[in-house]
Amino acid sequence: MPTFDHPADLVLTGGPVHTVDSARSRATSVAVRGGRIVAVGHDEVRDLIGRGTQVVDLAGKLLLPGFQDAHVHPVGGGVEMGQCDLTGAITADEYRETIRAYADAHPEAEWITGGGWSLEAFPGGTPDRGFLDALVPDRPVYLVNRDHHGGWVNSRALEVCSLGKDTPDPADGRLERDADGVPTGMLQEGAMGLVARHVPDLTDAQLLSGLLRAQALLHAHGITAWQDALLGDHAGMADPARAYAAAARDGLLTARVVGSLWWDRARGEEQIPELLARRAELTIGDRLRASTVKIMQDGIAENHTAAMLDPYLTACGCASDNSGISFIEPTALSSYVTALDAAGFQVHFHALGDRAVREALDAVEAARAANGRTDTRPHLAHLQVVHPDDVPRFRALGASANIQALWAAHEPQMDELTIPFLGTERAAHQYPFGDLLRSGATLCAGSDWPVSSPDPLAALQVAVTRREPGADADVPVFLPEQRIDLGSAVAAYTAGSAYVNHLDETGAIRVGMLADLTVLDRDVFAGPAEEIAEARVVGTYVGGEAVYAATE
Repeated sequence: MPTFDHPADLVLTGGPVHTVDSARSRATSVAVRGGRIVAVGHDEVRDLIGRGTQVVDLAGKLLLPGFQDAHVHPVGGGVEMGQCDLTGAITADEYRETIRAYADAHPEAEWITGGGWSLEAFPGGTPDRGFLDALVPDRPVYLVNRDHHGGWVNSRALEVCSLGKDTPDPADGRLERDADGVPTGMLQEGAMGLVARHVPDLTDAQLLSGLLRAQALLHAHGITAWQDALLGDHAGMADPARAYAAAARDGLLTARVVGSLWWDRARGEEQIPELLARRAELTIGDRLRASTVKIMQDGIAENHTAAMLDPYLTACGCASDNSGISFIEPTALSSYVTALDAAGFQVHFHALGDRAVREALDAVEAARAANGRTDTRPHLAHLQVVHPDDVPRFRALGASANIQALWAAHEPQMDELTIPFLGTERAAHQYPFGDLLRSGATLCAGSDWPVSSPDPLAALQVAVTRREPGADADVPVFLPEQRIDLGSAVAAYTAGSAYVNHLDETGAIRVGMLADLTVLDRDVFAGPAEEIAEARVVGTYVGGEAVYAATE
């Protein structure tokens, strides 16, 4: 125990401390000095209280390591909060009201932009241009959906972008069309870029404002670090890298951030020198590092672009001729990943379908065979459908499973747009958190916000219960055998994410670790699992400094 001659800067005492440290899982007091934890224990820690020590009486509140989001898009989410934000609405009528109100309130806007609408609000998940034409006939409208794999536009936007019956689909996407071949206004995957590149560029000030808005929100959810899943230009989304660089240089970045540099799938290994230069450029102080490359290998199941081993079913339950899209040819993928691994990059895969998961694991296996077992810590995000044969490969290859737990529940998008087109057997392979954990895989966790809520507590509840918070009593548990215990779920959102972020001095409450901490208003381990999401974050610390404090 440190002596009283060196008092702590901060002591948090009087509440349960869940350490995420297997050697000592519980304590009641923690002391911090110089941004690091110097003592973990019980009443004896109070001996470190000196004249200048800040003392926080937890009064029964739960102290945890800070949550870390291993897959999130904060700048885009923060920008969208200031645009036509549809995330709080659910029905088509609510979208109609919100879009009209935003357009009326912003007569100066050249384009109406924003997003957050849900596929299940429209038949087949595909709204049309006529809905928007009735609301905004004279200005182009471009609204991305909640999962950011599709865009919705009005007729004016199609006109401005010269998109019509004769416009070919891009190789990595499609324009939804009516019976005459005319675009309906729904753009899937790579087709979004046909419109997005015409949208006026965001200014540096708008991007920085979006980042700071998002940072405040994430800190309020107890998040102290994250991995931004896309630094680069994609589908017309502005590159957030310059906002991060400005914030880091000006001392405005209070979170610890790892950036995933976007792999341009239209190019090959010739882009690696550029990525190396960006890695050096975006390593700034102790808060920003761009040591990861993001490869999107497929799309999403709801629009049948997630890459599957077998074809999707049709509405009648018959096999279709579509198995989704592998954005990068598998042999090329293995070559690229091997080269990136040799250059010291972590690879962060987007892999939803079972074919994409297998192709990503094959690429990791190729890199391991060529380069040896290096400390690059690759991880696969989303993992909606994982073939059982591939589950043990995560541990064998040292590839972490990056879970988005909020998606693993019965809800309209799952029940109406996914399960019927996967079929019973394949649908049972969705989000196999329990199987992955039992196999010895390292789990990390992220939200994919603004695709879904950034709230880790809601995600923890779904990981444990496999039901949405607030779900009606008659909604069944989604694949109950895939539930995981709360301790494992918390570990994924703390130590697991710290591992993939290479933030090895965070993720647990242990002497010598950085004091990145979160305080909840209750001990979620002591109450029913169905009430985990009702807990609230009341305090967040990064390096022992308060970055969020709840107001009464």
